[in-house]
Amino acid sequence: MQLVPVDDASDPRLDDYRSLTDTALRRVREPAGGLYMAESVKVIARAVQAGHVPRSVLTQPRWTDAVGEALDGLDVPVYVVSADVSERVTAFAIHRGPLAAMQRPVLPVVADVLDDARLVLVLEDVSDHTNVGAAFRAAAALGADAVLVTPRCADPLYRRSVRVSMGTVFQVPWTRIGEWDEAGPVLRTAGFRTAALALREGATPLDEYAAARPERVALVLGTEGDGLSSHALAAADDVVTIPMLGGVDSLNVASAAAVALWALTH
Repeated sequence: MQLVPVDDASDPRLDDYRSLTDTALRRVREPAGGLYMAESVKVIARAVQAGHVPRSVLTQPRWTDAVGEALDGLDVPVYVVSADVSERVTAFAIHRGPLAAMQRPVLPVVADVLDDARLVLVLEDVSDHTNVGAAFRAAAALGADAVLVTPRCADPLYRRSVRVSMGTVFQVPWTRIGEWDEAGPVLRTAGFRTAALALREGATPLDEYAAARPERVALVLGTEGDGLSSHALAAADDVVTIPMLGGVDSLNVASAAAVALWALTH
């Protein structure tokens, strides 16, 4: 790595890290610029281990040794700044460790992601980055082979998603899938039976479905407020529900993913 001390918050070399709290700006800049942000030594290390390439790293002096280990010999500029300069550049106080501006990898085609998979999590239009990251963490921990996200789903490589996932967005194979008129046939051709997780009269309780689960399952979960779209439900082979107690009608989407994945793998 190349340690580069920087003491001027306006230095153009730090532009990738500027005003990270502006969500609208990051949504435009990250995909269009081919970048995403990895935050903390652990997340940077997992990204590098997955073959992702940092363009640069922004760190305070106390984390430089750990950054060197995370970069694993990569020749990357590491901008070393004070806490004051860091806060002026990013517009927030950084406590979790260094930031890395990572070059966004090309997403694989859906068929390649599905090739060896037996259990796939499909996130339809989940807009909250925290929930996306938590769903990836559940997928990694509970045995999903891959994650598919729909065109309007929040970006799994957004800084908050990556952080909440604890870097498992680099561990679990994933890609974007098309609208349901395209996605349904693709899943069916790959041999998957689609199970929509929804509150619906006549839905199969999760424990019953898990007891006789198909060999290849695509478990579909919907957005936080409205749940699955009518198109997703129409494309589903089965509708499955998690029975609720205590007057609660549903779980957070990431919690529901964890419960369903555990049931289907046990």
